[in-house]
Amino acid sequence: MTSSKVTDATATGAPEEGYERGLGSRQVQMIAIGGAIGVGLFMGAGANIEKAGTSIILMYALAGVVIFFIMRALGELLLYRPVSGSFAEYAREFLGPFFGFVTGWTYWLMWVVTGMAELTAAAIYIHFWFPEIPQWVSALVFLVVLFGVNLISVKIFGEVEFWFSMIKVTAIIGMIVIGLGVLTLGFSDAGDTAAVSNLWSHHGIFPNGIGSSLMTLQGVMFAYLAVELVGVTAGESENPEKTLPKAINTLPWRIIVFYVGALTVILSVVKWTEFSAGESPFVHAFGKIGIPLAAGIVNFVVLTAALSSCNSGMYSTGRMLRDLAANSEAPQAFGKLNARKTPAVGITVSVALMGIGVVLNYVVPEKAFTYVTSVATAAGIWTWMMILVSHIRYRSAVEAGRLRASSFPAPGGSLFSWVALLFLIGVTGMIAYDKDARVCLYVAAGWAVALGIGWMMLKNRNPQIADRGGDEPELEKVG
Repeated sequence: MTSSKVTDATATGAPEEGYERGLGSRQVQMIAIGGAIGVGLFMGAGANIEKAGTSIILMYALAGVVIFFIMRALGELLLYRPVSGSFAEYAREFLGPFFGFVTGWTYWLMWVVTGMAELTAAAIYIHFWFPEIPQWVSALVFLVVLFGVNLISVKIFGEVEFWFSMIKVTAIIGMIVIGLGVLTLGFSDAGDTAAVSNLWSHHGIFPNGIGSSLMTLQGVMFAYLAVELVGVTAGESENPEKTLPKAINTLPWRIIVFYVGALTVILSVVKWTEFSAGESPFVHAFGKIGIPLAAGIVNFVVLTAALSSCNSGMYSTGRMLRDLAANSEAPQAFGKLNARKTPAVGITVSVALMGIGVVLNYVVPEKAFTYVTSVATAAGIWTWMMILVSHIRYRSAVEAGRLRASSFPAPGGSLFSWVALLFLIGVTGMIAYDKDARVCLYVAAGWAVALGIGWMMLKNRNPQIADRGGDEPELEKVG
C-alpha cells in the first residue's frame, strides 16, 4: 500500500522536507547546464578520441539522445511529485522499498566515487602549472575547501555552482569561436593543417572499426553523469514546476553545442591522431593553436569543471542520505539538518569517504582516474535504469487511471524509456567485455552483496519496512 507520505505528496505537489528553497531559476538553469559539462568531456574525451577517432562525435550524439529520453522520463516523474529524494523515492514507490534502498545508496556511491574522480582530475590539472606539487596534496586541499562551501547553505552552493558553470559555458563557446576562426581564417600555427576534412581523411570516420567506437560508449556515458542532478534540486528549487521543465527541454541544445559542436571543431582544427589518453584534448588543441596563455586558460576552465562536479557530488550525497534516513534505510543522524538547513552529517560522512580518492592519488596516481570513473559509470547506469523502469510503471498506472497525469509528460509515453533501457543494458554488456572497465562489475557485485546484507538486517530490525510502496495495483485511484 502506498505510504501516507507518498499520498500526501501526490495530492499537494512537493512535500515539506525542511530544506530552504534557496535555489533560484538562474541557479537551477546553470546547474543543469553545468551538469552536462564535466571532466568526462574535458579529460575523458582524450582516451575516447584515441580509441574511436572522429567517430567519437557520433558516440556522444547517440548517447546524448538516450540521455534526453532519460531526462524526459525523469521530468515527468518530477512534475508528478517533486521531491529531493528523486530517483530513490520513485523506485521506492513504483518498484518497492528494496529498490528505493538500493537506488538511494547506489546513487550516493556514484557521487562519492565521482567526487574521487574529480579530485583526481583537478590534481592533474594543477600539475600543468605546478608539477612539483604531489597529486594527493592538491586533491586534499580541494576536498576541504568544497566541504566548507557545502556546509554553509544551499544558497552558497547554488551561487558557487552558478559561477563554476558560467566559466565552463563561456569558455566552451569561446573555444568554438576561436576554432571556427582558425578553420575559416587560417590564423595561428594550426591554421596550416586545420580543415574540416580532418574529420574523415585520417583512416576514415571509424579508423579502428565500429566495434572500437561502440566500446567507448561506457566512457561517453560517464561524461553525462550529473545531468540527472536537476532532479535532486527539486526539493530546494523556488519554483520547480517552472524551472525543471525548462532545464530539461534545453538539454538537446546543450549536447549539440557543448559536446557535438565543441568536439567537431576541435577535431577539425587538430587531427585526431595527435590526441591521447591522460590529457585534455582542449588543452592540447589550444596549445597547438599557439594563442598566448590559451592552454593555461583552458586548463583553468577544465579545473573549474572538475571542482564543479565534485561540489555537486557533495551536495547530492547529503540529500540522498537524508532521504534514506527519512525512510529508515540509513542511520537517523543522516536525517538531521543543521541551523543552516543543510544535511551536515551526511555531507561530512560522504566527504570523509571521498578522501579515499586522496589516498588513491598517493598510491596509484596513474590508475586512479580509470578505476573511479568505471565504478561511477556502473552506479550511474543503475540509477538511470531505475528512473526508466519507474517511469514505465508510472505511465502504466496513469493509463489505468490509478494515478493523476503529470503536467510534463514524456513524448511517446513509455516507448522511449524502453529504448533507453535496452541501450543501457547494451552498454553494461560492453563494460563486461572490456578488460580495463570490467573491474567496476566486480565492485558492483561486492556492492550488491553488501546492500543485500544491509537490507536483510533492516528487515529483521523493522519488518514493516518491506511493506511500503511498490504495489502498483493498490495505488490510490485518482478522482
